[in-house]
Amino acid sequence: MSGNVEELNEEENSVTMLDVLREESQLEEDAYAVLGASDDKNCTYSKGYTRQALYACKTCCQKSVRAALCLACSFHCHEGHELIELYTKRHFRCDCGNSKFEGKKCNLEPSKDSVNSENQYNHNFDGLYCICERPYPDPDDTTNDEMLQCIICEDWYHSKHLECEKEMPADGAYDEMICAGCMRKNDFLWNYATKYAAFTGTEVSSGDKEDESIDVENQSKVCTLPQSNSAVKMSSRKSCFWIEGWRAALCTCESCKELYRNKHIMFLLDPSDSVHAYEEAGKINRRESQYEKGMKALASLGHVEQLTAIEEYNIMKERLKQYLQKFAENKKVVREEDIKEFFSEMESKKRPKVVIPTYCR
Repeated sequence: MSGNVEELNEEENSVTMLDVLREESQLEEDAYAVLGASDDKNCTYSKGYTRQALYACKTCCQKSVRAALCLACSFHCHEGHELIELYTKRHFRCDCGNSKFEGKKCNLEPSKDSVNSENQYNHNFDGLYCICERPYPDPDDTTNDEMLQCIICEDWYHSKHLECEKEMPADGAYDEMICAGCMRKNDFLWNYATKYAAFTGTEVSSGDKEDESIDVENQSKVCTLPQSNSAVKMSSRKSCFWIEGWRAALCTCESCKELYRNKHIMFLLDPSDSVHAYEEAGKINRRESQYEKGMKALASLGHVEQLTAIEEYNIMKERLKQYLQKFAENKKVVREEDIKEFFSEMESKKRPKVVIPTYCR
């Protein structure tokens, strides 16, 4: 009986080649989602103002200067510099080499305008986030609090600073979040919360949900959505979590469009504006993944070869973590050349291949 228990524990703790490939696939998907159509060789400047992955260089820009660069420029123009990863920002053009960089030209696109007048900057470009104005990761915070991005101001907030009275909804229960500050500035959005909020920080009463004066489903035709807060009775205006598809419910009459323009939120009507749409486009544009390649190769391996491969993978994974640690400590960007160097060293350190003998009777 004890032997069976040991075997069962060993099976639970074991890692199969399929597990490895799935883990690799998830990592690749996440990378493609963030980087979208960007690559590590071409500056995005010529594409104009687009949503893209951005980096702020604190080595090149003084503390009071806010600027950001694209993925390719982080490799080819700012190697070894102190970079802040900003995830993605909408309607942004690469600043690398313009007047904010004090005469240093971009190696990929030398001819650029002195400024990108339509770029919008916030304290994220200084390496600070949330209403607490703290860096991420925060060396003084041991709670490891989750951070969420507001779709309007695009700042990042600790979940504990979202002004929510109850627990946040689960990841799959909502699609987007608007912070308390942006909900206060755009308080008419609370009228949509009765039908399209997964969680509002302060629950909407059942009486509010039955209020016939809020005809959200038909408002695009009649445009009678009230502009006051009286329709939604809440003790205060807090962060709001929205279900998928809520943007499609926004009224598109000329009066409401004028309201969106005045509040600088016309982008809410653009289906391609959301981070979700950006991530999906990045995944679609990807090449054949390592998972797909690995599954093809796996089909050609025997059982013993699979065991050998998984053992080699675990050795490689541990060494790679140690190798990348120095980049994290020095806040350096990992280049393609660095990865190639790592695998070259791995190749030279390979153990002699063990030949498993077969016997004929």
